[in-house]
Amino acid sequence: MKDKTIFITGAGSGIGAACAMRFASEGCRLILNARNTDRLGQVCSEVRKNYGADVLPLPFDVRDRKAIEEALASLPDEWKAIDVLVNNAGLALGLDKEFEGSLDDWETVIDTNIKGTLAMTRLVVPGMLERGRGHIINIGSIAGDGAYPGGSVYCATKAAVKALTDGLRIDLVDTPLRVTNIKPGQVETNFSMVRFHGDKDRADKVYEGYKPLEAADIAETVWFAASMPEHVQIAEMLVLPTCQATSGIISRKI
Repeated sequence: MKDKTIFITGAGSGIGAACAMRFASEGCRLILNARNTDRLGQVCSEVRKNYGADVLPLPFDVRDRKAIEEALASLPDEWKAIDVLVNNAGLALGLDKEFEGSLDDWETVIDTNIKGTLAMTRLVVPGMLERGRGHIINIGSIAGDGAYPGGSVYCATKAAVKALTDGLRIDLVDTPLRVTNIKPGQVETNFSMVRFHGDKDRADKVYEGYKPLEAADIAETVWFAASMPEHVQIAEMLVLPTCQATSGIISRKI
């Protein structure tokens, strides 16, 4: 994996930032994307300082297809050969019943989680095919396996990520490319802060009484899938904290 080029979306915080650190620690070159340029700059600086890695920041919103196209077209020749694409950018907004939620919030969630993932895949994979190598790793969720109260739209988008991942794997079965879906359970990042529009008290309560996963835990599984021998394809991985059984069943006693 040393010197391979890794493209990570949503790398300004959480799982994306942790993936950047993990791949950088192994000598990989990084193209890092985020909407928030300040956070992206901080992660890039930390990666360079801690690991001396080559990093190229590429700020854009994955909901903006034109911005993606322009960003990819702007890549210097030495950065165009992307070996691993980590489609990590994603979010949830609100925890409302399906007949009460915000249509604007839902549009943001759908455009980010589904259309953003699809656009990145469509624009990056052809180059991988030309080079005869590549790995697409989508960050899904246990939420894609079944709905939970107030999460129907978010769950639907992660179910779509699973379907897109499985479909892409079928489409690429006669090629050397690999396709992986990583499905985390409860991970303590800024996910809940975003979901609850900055309500810290409400976000903190999500993780009270138990030990959730950390972003670094998921980054480790992403690295594991990417670093396997080329004939090994980790198709799907469900990763939960020990106290979690399903999306809605968590013991707050351990």
